[in-house]
Amino acid sequence: MRGKHWDIFCSVVDNFGDIGVCWRLARQLAAEHQLTVRLWVDDLDSFRRLCPEIDPQAVSQTLRGIEVRRWATPFPEFLPSDTADVVIEAFACALPEKYLAAMAARTDKPVWINLEYLSAEGWIAGCHGLASPHPHWPLTKYFFFPGFAAGSGGLLRESELIRQRTAWQADPEAGWQHLGLPPAGPGETSISLFCYRNPALPELLQAWSTGDAPVRCLVPQGLAWAQIEIYLGYSSLPAGEIRQQGNLTLHALPFLPQESYDRLLWSCDLNFVRGEDSFARALWASRPLVWQIYPQQDAAHLNKLEAFLDLYCAGLSQPATAACRDFWLAWNQASELRVTTAWAAYWRQRDELAAHAVHWTNQQARRTDLAENLVGFCENLL
Repeated sequence: MRGKHWDIFCSVVDNFGDIGVCWRLARQLAAEHQLTVRLWVDDLDSFRRLCPEIDPQAVSQTLRGIEVRRWATPFPEFLPSDTADVVIEAFACALPEKYLAAMAARTDKPVWINLEYLSAEGWIAGCHGLASPHPHWPLTKYFFFPGFAAGSGGLLRESELIRQRTAWQADPEAGWQHLGLPPAGPGETSISLFCYRNPALPELLQAWSTGDAPVRCLVPQGLAWAQIEIYLGYSSLPAGEIRQQGNLTLHALPFLPQESYDRLLWSCDLNFVRGEDSFARALWASRPLVWQIYPQQDAAHLNKLEAFLDLYCAGLSQPATAACRDFWLAWNQASELRVTTAWAAYWRQRDELAAHAVHWTNQQARRTDLAENLVGFCENLL
């Protein structure tokens, strides 16, 4: 049957975010929509961090029902019959010319999708689904925008995700035990920290250390470790180490596969996330979150950040809205406000922010998910 074979091309650019989204999408398309999916990846070493079963030396391998192919240069010769019915160019990664030529030689042309980055900006709805004819080949590319509102492509969300998260959060002690971590102590706040290098981080760590209430910060291996090592005065911070600084307890975690990272987000009281994949997964955790958006030239990323804040803060009280906006902007170096000052105001609103996170997630869960929207969009074009 036409439309059953899909290719996803992914170029790993942004520290796991691109491949994180593509791997989740590939698995959902195969598992829930019974599609035959081939995932082309140009950096299998990075992919292996998210999926330890990956063999970074293999040209082709099959994992969890997905054929994973190394996207090498030069790209191999391709027959028209070898191309897929639906071809996804993830995040404008530019398909190989040999593959494009094989697509163009098909009598029944494939559906070609440019899967864009997630955004809450208002112009998304006007561009979602637009067609762009290729200037040389008899092919048309369609732009598909993930998003939070009607008129967008929606968010990635597996059919069992909400049920699994709800069951996990119903037994928090068992959850911590499964993660290999002790439950939080009396009055202790559990915070996951996954961020880019951030000039505000040492100041925030100091605020937690000297604060009135105990905080345990769980840090998966990543870009923030070097800053934390300097803050603690250690030359290295091996995975598994626990360090105490005043009222702050730091847990150095190994880099977590996607499923384990999801569960960490479900368990914590507050999640600091970055980029796109961890950001979206923190939204589904139904916990307060703080997003560090990927910086762009000319501060273009701040428009995206403000657009999401406008959407996310709808329904919050004025004090909670102000506190949320101030702290997110301070964390993203987009405010004159000191991060310690913004943190104190933000965390005073934690009860309202926690209730709002649940409400917001429940609203989003009523929308059709990205994979289903994408399948329906392509079926209409086949």
